[in-house]
Amino acid sequence: MRHDPHKLIEGCLIAGVAMGARAAYIYIRGEFYNESCILQEAIHEAYKAGFIGKDCFGTGYNFDIFVYRGAGAYICGEETALIESLEGKQGKPRLKPPFPADIGVFGCPTTVTNVLLFLNLFCISGHVNEPTTVEEEMSIPLRDLIERHAGGVIGGWDNLLGIIPGGSSVPVIPKSICDDVLMDFDALIKVETGLGTAAVIVMNKQCDIVKCIARLSMFYKHESCGQCTPCREADPKEIDMIWELTKQIEGHTICALGDAAAWPVQGLIRHFRPELERRMAEYSKKNPMIRLRKTVTTM
Repeated sequence: MRHDPHKLIEGCLIAGVAMGARAAYIYIRGEFYNESCILQEAIHEAYKAGFIGKDCFGTGYNFDIFVYRGAGAYICGEETALIESLEGKQGKPRLKPPFPADIGVFGCPTTVTNVLLFLNLFCISGHVNEPTTVEEEMSIPLRDLIERHAGGVIGGWDNLLGIIPGGSSVPVIPKSICDDVLMDFDALIKVETGLGTAAVIVMNKQCDIVKCIARLSMFYKHESCGQCTPCREADPKEIDMIWELTKQIEGHTICALGDAAAWPVQGLIRHFRPELERRMAEYSKKNPMIRLRKTVTTM
């Protein structure tokens, strides 16, 4: 949106023609003020050139594009919460059905999708030499993607600890899986993670994996709308109970934010449980009063 907004406009027009839609709404996080201004100017240029608006390209097809800036709520990335926000309501997910394809924005059939559908962009960040956003083909090996476009892992590939391949809402995978996995939906599902938003977060061995996942959990705690009990409730400290809690959250909330909060924790426990156990043992040694309180409570 910042450097080539016309690609997004072209993608919207292609999708609109394919669906027979008459309008597209581009919902942008409120903090992205500069990007929204650039995109709005590009839309004005497209109208002026006759690419969108009434009688596009002289074909008799009418198609309008509108830019809507949100107020910064992460939950509005969920499709029905986004629709609620577009309609001027509080950004909370709707119960489904009805689905947006039947009753969407302003009561009309609506397809809600991420910009990623129109532009296959990988955003590579974290412990890489050259963080970047790049357009690449689907099914590129994860290792090739990082070494070709981001200058490789800081300290070399052997210094890699793990990677979150699709943004904070998907489970982390360890180096042993990262060596060979492909960046597409099917391949990542097979290794119990997902492509998500294709935001690749790289963590090397100097990273504290427990603190990283705890930071993600704090983010989802802050962004939860609190509408659903499993997503809202607090988390106990025992590893097995946390695992059970994530399984109770997963698939039991109106929107996918509950799943998104559970999956990073599942990835941490699935692949880095020994590190969790080691850290808990160290904490217990440094805080003997914690053990005493637990003993008294148990008795």
